[in-house]
This record gives sequence, structure tokens and C-alpha cells, in this order.
Amino acid sequence: MPVLSRCVLAALVATLTACAGAGTKPSQGRVNGKVDEDAVNALYAQLDADARRYEAALQLGRGGEGVRARDEVKASLDDLQGAAARCDALAGCDANRFLSTYDRLLRLGVDYVADEAGEDAVAAEADAPGDTAGEDSPLVASLPALERTITLLKGRELAEIMTLNDPVKAGLEQWLTQYRPNLMAAYVQYQFMRYRMWPEYHRAGLPEALLFGMLAKESGGRVHAVSRAGASGPLQFMYATGQRFGLGSVDGFDTRFDPGLSARANAAYINEQLAIFNGNLELVVAAYNGGEGRMQRLAGRGGATSFWDPKVYGELPSETRDYVPMVLAAAWLFLHPERYRLQFPKVDGRAGNLVLKQPATLAELTVCLGNEGVQDGWFRVLRNLNPALDPQTKLAVGTRLEVPAQLEAVYASSCTGGRWATLAGELSSATATTSAAKPAATRAARSGPSTTTRSYTVRKGDNLGAIARRSGCAKVEDLAKANGIRGPHYPIRVGQVIRLTGCSAR
Repeated sequence: MPVLSRCVLAALVATLTACAGAGTKPSQGRVNGKVDEDAVNALYAQLDADARRYEAALQLGRGGEGVRARDEVKASLDDLQGAAARCDALAGCDANRFLSTYDRLLRLGVDYVADEAGEDAVAAEADAPGDTAGEDSPLVASLPALERTITLLKGRELAEIMTLNDPVKAGLEQWLTQYRPNLMAAYVQYQFMRYRMWPEYHRAGLPEALLFGMLAKESGGRVHAVSRAGASGPLQFMYATGQRFGLGSVDGFDTRFDPGLSARANAAYINEQLAIFNGNLELVVAAYNGGEGRMQRLAGRGGATSFWDPKVYGELPSETRDYVPMVLAAAWLFLHPERYRLQFPKVDGRAGNLVLKQPATLAELTVCLGNEGVQDGWFRVLRNLNPALDPQTKLAVGTRLEVPAQLEAVYASSCTGGRWATLAGELSSATATTSAAKPAATRAARSGPSTTTRSYTVRKGDNLGAIARRSGCAKVEDLAKANGIRGPHYPIRVGQVIRLTGCSAR
């Protein structure tokens, strides 16, 4: 390793350690009362200037000016350390902002070392998990160096943008304790949907970590999730907002439930709000949950006021105050699991497909496929990748399904005949018989033995458009009118009995 590289890295690590240690101690000399905003802003300006000075020093080193580069690195780090100490003693100054900048500069220093070591070393590091600029996310190591937008937001590191303050740390604790099973389940489901969702974020120049954070908080990776307010899909779009960003009904299917299309709409929304709030990530995430109109009223167009400012934070509903740090915490854990003794499972998310050789439902396929490779079985994965299909509807021979690549061979060996396919068919027949008996009993109880009106009991994941399509109804509007269901959202609930008036028998 070149001398300059060792100096840069050693100086930066030492300074970062000193600053991090100081930041964990109780603040001393903090002044009670009114915040001196001018003094705080001056420190932030100095922080930005010293960071630029450090980056310029690395460029000097690359240009062969070793002595000058060493002097500039040392001077910029000394200045930063002094500013961080003053921030720690100044009321209203966010020391975490200094820590996140140190974190970013540390990665720049490691990248500089890699550059100096030569192209072979860079290639080796790109293939080695956990060796990329301090990012040990299992996904970071799998991406080419020039495509690591996983950690970037409009060219800036998330570590530079995010503030690891007490609410975010509380979110980290929640994900690592009572919500750990939810986090792990969301991670597994996301890995199987990643090939559908991630490209949309990548094209939009947004960080994958943010996508995962929102998915984990919004739906836990369940594509057919529907909230009490009617928000639907993996990223929980309300009907009107979904339409605004290209989501709607296609042949009776609500495209809010499509993982790829919902990710595209979500990315468009995030970029729109980033422009409105001048890149303020917390305000954008808050707008997604609490409404952009409310956030503009509280924070001002352009993000003039921080999300954490009491004038904003204190005026928000508790749901939004909890939502923002939980999304940021999940995104942070996606990037830095090793810092919290968190191990995400290894998931083979390669995309595949299969063509049915005999009629089957998704439920039947789940039974005959077993659960090798996933602890909870394949039902949720199959539904997520084929969101327009009802899991209990028999699919015809020749139907093409999207599945993880590893299931192609399992299907051929276990689901086209033999004991497991037979067992799956028997269980499916029993379920169909039981389901058919329930609506009949309901009709008899409500209408008497002479009624000829057919009905359907709403199951989890249903929407009125899909029910109309399966039941032979000409229009969703007619079915809604017959059942007193109001548009344009057509809200229904699990267990609700839908009268299939005017629908052809099937």
C-alpha cells in the first residue's frame, strides 16, 4: 500500500474513532434556551467545506502530489474534528451529521486505497463480500462498482443524508426486537421480487435501500396487502394516488398489486417529492405517508424546515412520526446488518418461469413444491410473482407462471404427477367443496330455500374487479351497484358476502 494511502486511512480512522467516542458521551456545555441558529449553520458550512477539502486532497494524491495531499488531508480532518467538538457543546447542533460525514469520508479513503492498489485489486474487492467501502450489505458486493446506486440518493451517500438520531435508533431497536420476524420475512419476499422492483428504482437513480425500507414498513413484502383506509399493494398506494402515477385497473386487475409497476410508481413519486422538498429525504418519506400537502404546509416548499424540527415533527400524527424513522431504520439495516449482529438469509432470487403441464391452482403448487429453500413455503412467493391470479382458481394447461428459477426443476419432478401432485389435488378438492358450501349456507340462511341469487365471500387479497372477472360479470360498476359498494375505490372487506346479481354462472 502506498505511503499516502496508509496515512490517509490511518488518519481518518483515528479521527472517526475520536469523533464517534465523543458523540456517545453526554453533551457538556450545552446551552439551555434558544438555539443559536447562526452558529449552528456556520458549523454545518464548515463541515461541508472541510469535506470538500478532504475530497480535493484525495484528488491531489491521485495526481501524484503526495506531500501536499498529506498536508491537506491532515488539515481537513483536524478542522473537522474541532468543528465536531464544538457542535457537541452547542445546543441545536446535530452531531450525527458530523458522524455521517466521517462515515462517508472513510469510504472515500478506502476507495482511494483500492484505486492506488490497481485494477486487479479493485476487481478482487468487488467480488469479495463486505469489502466495498464499508458496506456489508449482501447486495452491494454483487453489483458492479459503477452500478452501486444501492447506497446513493442522487449521487449522495445515504450515510451523508440520513440522521441517526434517537427516533431512528428507536426504530432500529424495534426492527431488531419485536419486529425482527417481520423484517426477515420482508427481506426474503423482496429477494424473490427484486428482479421486478429494483430495476425501476435503478432507472430512477434511487437507492435500493430506500425501496426495501418502504416495502418492509408498508406491506412486509405482501403484494396483496390492503389497509383499512384502502391503500393497496406492496407499496400501499391509495387509489387516486396510484392513478396519478399510472396505476389502475387492467382487465379487472388492480395494478397497485403488481410489484414492478408499483415500484415504478413509487420511484416516480419519490423523485417528484425530492424535487419539491429539495432532496430532503425525511420530508419526502413523511409526504408519502402523511400527504405532500400537509408536509408543504408544515415544512415549506423546498424543505425549508427539517422534519425533526418540533414545529414539523410535533404537528404530525403519531403514525407519520413513527413511519419515517422506521423506514429509515429498515433502509439502514439493509445496508449495515453487520453493525447490529443481524444476518439476513441467503436467498436465491434468480427469476424463472414454468408452463403448467396439467391443471393446477397456486395452492396445489404450493403443496407439491414443499418448502425446501424457504422456511414458510412458496405460497406467498407464487402469489407475489403472479399477483393477478386467484390462488384457488384452477389454471389451465399451458398457463405460464413466474417462479424462482430453483422451482423449475422441482415442478418437473414433483408437480406433474406422482404422490405429491395427487396429494395436492386431494387437498385442493376438499378446499373447493368446503368453500362452495359456505356461500350456499349463507344464501339459505338469508334468503330461504327458494332464492337463486349467487354470492361470493370475500377472501384476503380479493378486489372487486377480480371477483367480477371470475364471476362472469360484465362490468365492475354493475356489481358494485348491486352490492351498494361505492366507487371509485370499491372497498371490500374479508368475509363480506358479495351478491353476484347479473353475473353468468360458472
